[in-house]
Amino acid sequence: QVQLVESGGGLVQPGGSLRLSCAASGFTFSNYGMSWYRQPQGKERELVATISSGGASTTYVDSVKGRFTISRDNAKNTVYLQMSSLKPEDTAVYYCKAYWLAYVYWGQGTQVTVSS
Repeated sequence: QVQLVESGGGLVQPGGSLRLSCAASGFTFSNYGMSWYRQPQGKERELVATISSGGASTTYVDSVKGRFTISRDNAKNTVYLQMSSLKPEDTAVYYCKAYWLAYVYWGQGTQVTVSS
């Protein structure tokens, strides 16, 4: 059974940091590229960051460059999103996605709220 389980979300003040985790099971994690998406309430889901299957290649949406870092540990079947210098506009539900060929899996999401 394929599972992607996000964790690490919560309430943080502007300027603060959070690290999201996405634990994978039920598939060969090291074959899959991984992405983090986010969806603010009432808005469309947007791609935040991607990382290649081996971890050598990463991409970021412009709005998070220099603040967010995506990484993965294939031994632990986990992908991370380290978020720093958080802003209120980073408030959203954050989702991880696994993709390889025609296979795509999504997690259930974790809420991140940036507010004072």
